[in-house]
Amino acid sequence: MFKRISYTSGKGRYRLYCRAFNTGDGLIVHLLGGTEPHVGSVALALPRSSLTGQGRSATTSVLTVLNHKDDELARPAATQLAAAFNCPVAVIAGVHIDNATPEEITLLAARARRAISSIIKIGIGRNQG
Repeated sequence: MFKRISYTSGKGRYRLYCRAFNTGDGLIVHLLGGTEPHVGSVALALPRSSLTGQGRSATTSVLTVLNHKDDELARPAATQLAAAFNCPVAVIAGVHIDNATPEEITLLAARARRAISSIIKIGIGRNQG
């Protein structure tokens, strides 16, 4: 059986849902929310040694649906989690608000970053037990 955690932040059109599943070989993460949760981008990160020679980083590949910007959530989330847990990470992101203002986009991006930080803090990754 795999481990999973859920994180929810905000209400109504500003609600963000994050679910992370530890499959034993890696993580699968959903970042969804706004008024129309959807598949807007998929990022796959593979851990590697940092190019600076200190610590870990990740190489991340991204596929994004045309006219979507969910890669701005998926790529950093996948990269950060793969480096933190030293395992492959797939992030599916889809957060939409009609006619979103820059402030609304900033708010949702901050919630996504907090969700990823929570996953790392809780320790759902392969190397965390």
